[in-house]
Amino acid sequence: MNYENSLDYAKQLDKEDSLAYLRNEFHIPKDSNGNDWLYFTGNSLGLQPKQTQKYIQQELDDWAKYGVEGHFEAKNPWMPYHEFLTDKMAKIVGAKPLEVVVMNTLTTNLHLLMVSFYQPIQKKYKIVIESDAFPSDRYAVQSQLKFHGIDPNEGLIEWKPREGEELLNIKDLEQIVEENGDEIALLLIGGVNYYTGQYLDLKRIAEIGHSKDCVVGIDLAHGAGNINPDLHESGVDFAAWCTYKYLNSGPGSLSGLFVHEKHAHNKDLPRFAGWWNHNKDTRFNMRQPFDVMPGAEGWQLSNPPILSMAAIRSSLDLFDKVGMEALRNKSERLTGYFEYLINEIDTDRIKIITPSNSKERGCQLSIQVKNADKSLHKKLTENNIITDWREPDVIRCAPVPMYNSFEDVFRMVSILKTLL
Repeated sequence: MNYENSLDYAKQLDKEDSLAYLRNEFHIPKDSNGNDWLYFTGNSLGLQPKQTQKYIQQELDDWAKYGVEGHFEAKNPWMPYHEFLTDKMAKIVGAKPLEVVVMNTLTTNLHLLMVSFYQPIQKKYKIVIESDAFPSDRYAVQSQLKFHGIDPNEGLIEWKPREGEELLNIKDLEQIVEENGDEIALLLIGGVNYYTGQYLDLKRIAEIGHSKDCVVGIDLAHGAGNINPDLHESGVDFAAWCTYKYLNSGPGSLSGLFVHEKHAHNKDLPRFAGWWNHNKDTRFNMRQPFDVMPGAEGWQLSNPPILSMAAIRSSLDLFDKVGMEALRNKSERLTGYFEYLINEIDTDRIKIITPSNSKERGCQLSIQVKNADKSLHKKLTENNIITDWREPDVIRCAPVPMYNSFEDVFRMVSILKTLL
């Protein structure tokens, strides 16, 4: 698009935006004078939908009214409550309902998935991650290696950017797998890198891994609700994601889990078990031998936390009304305008390290500021701009299409320019 660098133009884009009404569906934090914050950290914690309180209150009311009978008598019965989330979550990540369940939290789910899909043998035991994977993923993988008696220094292979570059090159992953594939058991890759915002080609990663009989898993923490990962079509074996970032479910809320249909009926996959991944028809017979459920539900362990799921249900209902295609289209325009305005700042101190190709990024832009330190982030905060600082010199900003406006973006860049 041919953008213009003016407040009037930004306001005009908001008037033309068919999704602008969504902003009114969210609580926007305000300063002490009642002015809206410029909130750009949906990549860390999404804002609260106004209807979420009503959804949670319904379950609190039914708990007060019915006690344990709420499992069957509540307006939204608790026994099958997780099933109310499945279809809408599956749409968001491009999966079949059989392939998706909401349960636990992200790193817990990654561990449970690795119990099943990381099965090292004497020669084929190594794991590939990005060199700048999110720390929790690195710790999880290192601990899995140790659990199997493997030295992480020996068992971990890192996919690194090339010298002098910030972004990962898919050809380097091809080379890693081509040269080491006979020793690699698992690729566990972040679908959208938390630091650079780079959106990787999941289908190509799956093809590369599977060419050498490696299992392929994806951490979609920064992807779910942000990009269209098309998990089923990608062919990856498994994935997990949190819901408190772009899916606006509240701090520390539950995780989503995907297991590809090709594994849905494999009862021989090793896994940890609990009563909630047992056949739901005989679950309450109590004394039956374990009979694992097919599909992603077969990785559940415990009955679901209803209050947390109520918040997820609130958010998923909003997503379902709008659809990921419309949100993604707005996201590309909004982030494109943000990129244009950043590039309009007349300075050599700023560099956007996120890919400029909109198909290779979500709504996050990672802005590298030469000779900056966290004092810049502090000054932004003092100007009611909420961003995310990552050492040594990067500001992560996510204009979220659900609630950020073109005017938000213009005002943020104007203040950043003044501070620089």
